[in-house]
Amino acid sequence: MADNPYLDDLPDAVVVVDHQGCVTYANRATERLARTSREQLYQRPLDEVLPLRDGVGNAWWRCSARLRQLPGVRRIPVRDLQLVLGTRVVPVELAATFLRDERGRFLEALCVLRDDSARRRGEVTRAELISTLAHELRSPLTSVKGFTSTLLHRWERFPDDQKRFMLATVNDDADRVTRLINELLDVSRIEAGRLELRRRPVDLAKIAGDVVHRFALDPDGHTFAISFPPDFPEVYADADKVAQVLTNLVENAVKYSDGGKVAVSGEIVAGAAEITVRDEGMGIPSDQIPLVFTKFYRRGGRGAPSGTGLGLYIARGLVEAHGGRISVESELNRGTEVRFRLPLTGPGTASGD
Repeated sequence: MADNPYLDDLPDAVVVVDHQGCVTYANRATERLARTSREQLYQRPLDEVLPLRDGVGNAWWRCSARLRQLPGVRRIPVRDLQLVLGTRVVPVELAATFLRDERGRFLEALCVLRDDSARRRGEVTRAELISTLAHELRSPLTSVKGFTSTLLHRWERFPDDQKRFMLATVNDDADRVTRLINELLDVSRIEAGRLELRRRPVDLAKIAGDVVHRFALDPDGHTFAISFPPDFPEVYADADKVAQVLTNLVENAVKYSDGGKVAVSGEIVAGAAEITVRDEGMGIPSDQIPLVFTKFYRRGGRGAPSGTGLGLYIARGLVEAHGGRISVESELNRGTEVRFRLPLTGPGTASGD
């Protein structure tokens, strides 16, 4: 099988199949896709070495026989197929061109296979995101609709304290809906690489203090501690995004700890500002730690709270957009510690990157 440097440089698999259905050429991308050498593919039936199947399991090469016999058919529109390699199934997009002689007789097929795994995973993830947010939105919207309808039609029947309770509930649920929508927008921007930062020198200790103060106003059994050196330097960052990261981390610490202390501290490590949020909660199983910053991750177990599972994923995206990094250490029944580092200085101007 002769090498072709131009085809070998292509990212997609290119396979040439003769009129007998045997492989006469395969580029390097085909080797990567099939996880075998070109020598193992050469002069062997396509249906054996690269078995392409449609959604109901039919072999593409066999099913395309009628098209190969029609002189006017030269191109096959892109099709979604599955490349079945033993127990490994790879979703692929197939585009094929039939090469013919002057009489229109089929000579060989030039097939281009594109690994479609990433796109299909993205589609599944988007479907999961929509499903999760729809589920999370249903509860507050049902509450808002129920209370507003009740107040509109039966205003005079309720005493003032009940009206205040229902209006306060509507207000809280409206805030929850707003936050869910903002999470969806954040995820979309992070994945599209369109996250905008408005950097300026910011006081991390003050931001951390403001975040902790908001949580401390809720008497839920938690105590809070904040510790920053008196000479802690300013960081060149987007203040709103940093506040969002800290809010997500502190909220998680509160959510997954039944009372106890939540501590936020700062120090300078290796020329960067490092912020740590510690809790005394249930901890994270060691096998789940690699999943913590992925979309939809929620710690399981009895009594685990509900949520979208997007908070830490968004926090990671915001930290990495600043050129920083985030990590987690945890031990079951001993609590969790999340650290993130931000560079002290950065490129750009105060108005944006």
